[in-house]
Amino acid sequence: MRALLVAAALATTVLALAQAPPPPSPAEVRVVEYLKDHIRPGERVVVSELYNQVFTSDAERAVLNRLFNTFFKLPLYMAQQQKGTGKPPTLAEISEQFALRVPGEADVLLRIMQSDPRIPHFMTRNPVNGEIMRVDVDEIMAHPRFGKLLERSIAGWEGRPAPAFDVNGYDGTPLSSADLAGKPYLLYFWFTNCPPCVRTSPLLAELDRTYAAKGFRIVGLNADRVLELPYGDDERRDYAAKQGLGFTLAHLTPTVQEAYGSVSVFPTFFFVDRKGTIVKQFVNQQDKAALETAIRLALE
Repeated sequence: MRALLVAAALATTVLALAQAPPPPSPAEVRVVEYLKDHIRPGERVVVSELYNQVFTSDAERAVLNRLFNTFFKLPLYMAQQQKGTGKPPTLAEISEQFALRVPGEADVLLRIMQSDPRIPHFMTRNPVNGEIMRVDVDEIMAHPRFGKLLERSIAGWEGRPAPAFDVNGYDGTPLSSADLAGKPYLLYFWFTNCPPCVRTSPLLAELDRTYAAKGFRIVGLNADRVLELPYGDDERRDYAAKQGLGFTLAHLTPTVQEAYGSVSVFPTFFFVDRKGTIVKQFVNQQDKAALETAIRLALE
């Protein structure tokens, strides 16, 4: 018995290591540590000055570009999380969603946001631990930049036609919504090593084995490229093999992401029936029972 327990523990450790995201690059550490020391209340961070005067290497500038893009996605993510779950995201959840690997990196982005006069004051943070205590969704909705995007993402998709899409599978094979016409299916938005996706993928693999024979398709739209994450094709294939993902895997594109309300919470699920109507949408991790109920609804 003891030998079996030891073997199980070792297997769990090996799997965890295999799924662990890569450590931050030296360039990412340098950029984040610099920002930590140079954020001033009431003063916005001028990216062009950092780009031209401080961070001159290609690696540093790539990090800066990704942080800049993440900065403008954060309000949408926080609002979607608040609306979908009834509570704001934690710093750990923000780090998971945007692959922020340097300790304190999520806090840095929130501090920049709070000091930037262009961004509405839509959040209240705990002064002791920095966690978000409240997100004002209405304030974000009223903002000219974020409001319309947010309205599209949280206004409610159930009962609406699923937007058309064209993507390419991991192997380069084209896949479009036209290929799924008349079939019930799930569009699963995720990215490699996203912790809630790691917990969800085995459930979907199991459900796929049960319901594929009944005509239900699962299409996993991987967001690595859209999110500019440092994973290559080999890593994606290895991850899928280790997770036992037998369903269709394709690359998410910015066009498809926008068409589905600028999805910024991963995972997100759209269940579509035979008529092409979205019958259920989930934001964030779900248990097997909820996923299975949605599949049966799409099959009706």
